[in-house]
Amino acid sequence: MTARLSLAGLRAHPENGGLRRIAGPEDAAWDAVAVESAEADLPTLPDGGLAALPDGALAVLLDAAPETPWQQDAMLRRIRERGFRGVALPGAAGFDPGAQRLAERLGICLLDVERPIVLAQACWMLVQAQDALTLSHVRKVARSFEYPARDLSDLLRQISATLGHPLALVDGTDVLHSSGGELDPALHAAIDFRPWIDIARAGNRTAASVRVDSPSRPGLRLVVFGEGLSESQLAALSVAAEIAMPAVAARILIDEVAEVNDVSASSALLRDFVDARGLADDDIERRMGERGWRTTGHHLGFRMVGRGRLDPLPLLRAVRAALGRIPAEAHVTTAGRGLSGWLAFSEAPDPATVEQLARGLRTLHREVGRAFAIATGVGSLQRGAAGLAATLDEAADAARIAASRSATGWFVRVDSLGLEQLLLAWTGNDTFVPAAESLLAPLQGATGDLLRTLSTYLDQESSLVATAEALNLHRNTVAVRIRRVQELLGVDLTDPETRLAMHLACRAVLAPAAGDGVTARREHGILGA
Repeated sequence: MTARLSLAGLRAHPENGGLRRIAGPEDAAWDAVAVESAEADLPTLPDGGLAALPDGALAVLLDAAPETPWQQDAMLRRIRERGFRGVALPGAAGFDPGAQRLAERLGICLLDVERPIVLAQACWMLVQAQDALTLSHVRKVARSFEYPARDLSDLLRQISATLGHPLALVDGTDVLHSSGGELDPALHAAIDFRPWIDIARAGNRTAASVRVDSPSRPGLRLVVFGEGLSESQLAALSVAAEIAMPAVAARILIDEVAEVNDVSASSALLRDFVDARGLADDDIERRMGERGWRTTGHHLGFRMVGRGRLDPLPLLRAVRAALGRIPAEAHVTTAGRGLSGWLAFSEAPDPATVEQLARGLRTLHREVGRAFAIATGVGSLQRGAAGLAATLDEAADAARIAASRSATGWFVRVDSLGLEQLLLAWTGNDTFVPAAESLLAPLQGATGDLLRTLSTYLDQESSLVATAEALNLHRNTVAVRIRRVQELLGVDLTDPETRLAMHLACRAVLAPAAGDGVTARREHGILGA
């Protein structure tokens, strides 16, 4: 005998004849197998049972179980007397409860099997014919290639279904794809990524894996896993994994090329849409519709940018995977050195729902941020095509703010900024510059040059003494003017966020140029016409 046969191994084998344990030990294992017809009397070990192997053997009977309890008891006793510690036969599930208890007392594993010939063949391959087992797996893998796969996930599903064992594609930290079952984290951690083939164990869970030869995605392994797999099964499955690996590597490359082409097309389409500022364009509308991007309804834009060098494609994969946990229709694609996306709604969500979705985007930012150095901005809820363009613009500006402010956790939402939206003026974006002018307008007609006083006060880090020295005024005069500014604008300059927003608003309006600052900057294209 070349291997021991375990109940766990038989259960893990995909073609075990419909085996079920009825009574007896869960961890049963045997050193021999005998296959006979019950009509020809019970099988006998080669030595007549007088020198049975230490753990006995398994008897596979081809005929149905006896029907009466006394016949069942008698059969179990004869099984035990002849050195067997297990018996599998059709109809064992119908054994009398008393007979099942007798099997437990005798230490006999009682098994019900629908197709005993299939079970016998499985026993033969697992115990004596590993080459036949390996060949069987290889043939199954080959059959799985007869049907074209839509993508990598579909290919893994086909291989897993044909092979009869679950599969996973993993790297050192994550399970990238799985089919037929979930890879246990402890088993994943036990996999050695260095050798070409590895056999891993974690409790009763085992896995055979092979390194995936993919130049574009190094560090991947194709894993076949299960519970109770024997050494012969693991050896055979490792060969099956080797046979399947080139097809998996090729599929990865094919999918990557298709993904790059698709992302390039979607990125170009979004750029065309944003450049059109949401104005009607039949060609853009058609392309948006073909991609499933509807411009009607309501939209909440978001933008992710790198806080350093960043490859947008891996980030896109991570974001797409995480977006599925947000309960809304979501679209995202690469845009420049980052991503742009939005949540879409046919009806306007209520404020509580918008807040919940914004929290979901913040959670997504934190999750993705563990692997990528990113900053995220979120726009406001907008309606229609023009609204979609507007919320994407807001999100882009908010992301630029977030990228320079670690205090926000690299996450900024336009709706939560209040006056801080004026930060966007510093970028020269004409969407928000008018807000700065509108906010500071009450100071323009007031006496005492309040706008210049406010700007100097903020330049001097809110110091009354330093402001008075810079303007050659008395300290009390500056204090009176600052109180007047707060009254006219309805702001609290003790709040740091408000101070920052007001500071940049002043800089947006009071450009360092001769003559009329606003007019001069419009002439230079800073504020726009």
